[in-house]
Amino acid sequence: MSDIPKVMIIGGGAAGLQLATRLGKKLGKPKLAEITLIDTNRIHLWKPLLHEVASGSLDTGREALSYRAHSADHHYYFQLGEFCNIDHNKKQIELAPLNDHHGKQVLPNRVLNYDYLVIAIGSRCNDFGISGVREHCFTMDSALEAEDLHMTFLNRFLQFSENITQHEPVKVTIVGGGATGVELAAELYATVDRLEQYGVHRLHHNSLQVDIIEATERILPVLPEALAKKAQSTLEELGVRIQTNRTVKGVNANKLMIDDQEISADLIVWAAGVKAPKFLADLDLPTNRINQIEVKNNLQVVGHDQIYAIGDCAFLLQDNDCPVPATAQAAHQMAKVCADNIAAQIRGKELNNFTYADHGTLVALSHFQAVGNLLDELLKRNWLVEGKVAHLAYVSLYRRHQIAIHGYGKTLWLILVNLLEKKVKPKLKLY
Repeated sequence: MSDIPKVMIIGGGAAGLQLATRLGKKLGKPKLAEITLIDTNRIHLWKPLLHEVASGSLDTGREALSYRAHSADHHYYFQLGEFCNIDHNKKQIELAPLNDHHGKQVLPNRVLNYDYLVIAIGSRCNDFGISGVREHCFTMDSALEAEDLHMTFLNRFLQFSENITQHEPVKVTIVGGGATGVELAAELYATVDRLEQYGVHRLHHNSLQVDIIEATERILPVLPEALAKKAQSTLEELGVRIQTNRTVKGVNANKLMIDDQEISADLIVWAAGVKAPKFLADLDLPTNRINQIEVKNNLQVVGHDQIYAIGDCAFLLQDNDCPVPATAQAAHQMAKVCADNIAAQIRGKELNNFTYADHGTLVALSHFQAVGNLLDELLKRNWLVEGKVAHLAYVSLYRRHQIAIHGYGKTLWLILVNLLEKKVKPKLKLY
């Protein structure tokens, strides 16, 4: 049995995968530690891309990363499984039984030992306890959920094209006016336009009606008001109806209760708020009201110096008393500091504190528009960008993620392959 330290990373999202990649290079390759990444899925897809999967503008098969293949190239191990329990005294975690797609058991529950544990299992949409959300709404917390929405959307328009008596547009209601909701709304209109180009009968831009329901005063509250208005104007030109200061009281099949009004919809997508998985609150770890694990400035869990939490499932107050946001850029930054701190802890050196650097927010409304603000740390200025500049900056976010997990060389090849595929394959996933 190996006597080198065992580092277990639970969750292969943006934070967990980047951490495994960094530690594999830093500790795994020179045999200074055994790095293991655990995830419930076999593949990784960058979560900010899920609205493109749902619309069909991105093919999971082309963009997804295989954990198994990636681990072999980056000096860590991969375990397929679902984390379900932890024994702090024995330094052990338990994985639930693994079943196949037929529901048959492949592996029984497993117990794994660790010396250092990192919990990076991300977040889910927050239903705020509203009845019917989980039963009747689509969510986009994973590639499988996004693909489910995509297939349902395609099938609904297949019905529309074949039913000559239907004149009302297909109605999609999106609850939540944040980046995910508004980006999805624009992508769905782009999908309908492309379906028309591919010859689907009786289909045109106005065959779709998207409504966005937002509980606050405006959409995109993280953006400056001027940019949010620009995005709203673009959406309304597409045909999106935006209702702000509206509260969803309940959801039934194809119906929402909003304040005192009942609204019907063919598809309902829930994109409002985030929270960490509920079971985290049952693990004898300090958590907040949305199940996030409370961490110290060095990203160690409060009261547990051998356990770290990073990404959306971690709760850390900044100096301004605001929590670190549950965003991809925060996850990337946490992964870097966490990798350095685990290496330092193994070597008996002092740990670094995490300081979140907000580099701005970008929102892409398919090919129709892109807006955002970029924060310049050197000049201490906030640059408002839109159009092609904003679109290029938006694309660069994903490229930076690819560079972090693949390196510059492979990322350049991936970009080249992507450009070639766009020349020979349909611009819309039709299956």
